[in-house]
Amino acid sequence: MNRIQLHNLLAKPVEGHEAERVQELQEEKAQLLEAMRAHAVVDQAIGVVLAIQQLTPEQGWDVLREVSQRTDIKLHHVSELIINWARTGELCADIRTELERQLSQNPQLSQNGA
Repeated sequence: MNRIQLHNLLAKPVEGHEAERVQELQEEKAQLLEAMRAHAVVDQAIGVVLAIQQLTPEQGWDVLREVSQRTDIKLHHVSELIINWARTGELCADIRTELERQLSQNPQLSQNGA
């Protein structure tokens, strides 16, 4: 296929079922991009937790999950708050209290010398 044929193919309007499929794929792409961004935020927060205590990534995940569940704040938002804390030194009291509790009372974490 030469450039002219490719250009003509791409310039052709998409109709009917094809148009619906293109729309579905665009929506799926947008959802995947958002999921990647959200995952990156959680990974960064796990990194912050790992930096303050000797933990495995799985244990860091467990800490974030527990903080989220016990404070009834979405995991993504908890992660954003912890990342912001690493930059500013400021962390709301309920998150700070639960994070400290998780890091000090979790028996699995204590086995790592935490």
